[in-house]
Amino acid sequence: MTAPATIRRSSGAEEMPPALVMAFAPLHKRAFGVAVGAATGLMFCLATVVVLLRGTDVGLYLLDEYFYGYSVSWGGALIGLLWGFAVGFVAGWFIAFCRNLALAISIFISRTRGELHATADFLDHI
Repeated sequence: MTAPATIRRSSGAEEMPPALVMAFAPLHKRAFGVAVGAATGLMFCLATVVVLLRGTDVGLYLLDEYFYGYSVSWGGALIGLLWGFAVGFVAGWFIAFCRNLALAISIFISRTRGELHATADFLDHI
């Protein structure tokens, strides 16, 4: 994601600092989905491996009700990795989408209010 270093306002006289530009930059949905998916898949795989190595009975057996093919086994750790990536990708993509949408709506509302405030007395000068 390459963001411009500065953004000029409509007057052209003032510039936004780069940190502010980055704060309001949209998230890349696919990249965020891959990052969340990788983290979720690795957590599922690691949790399964830890349960297998310790030999304890933890609630991971419930995951086979939700994820087809998953079981608390070495093969299930790989299947958990794949399912975790898929579920995490969808969740990450949706979170980035909602964040970008909320940010776009709030910027639109703020910009519209500013323009309305700036032109509120337009008809008084005619």
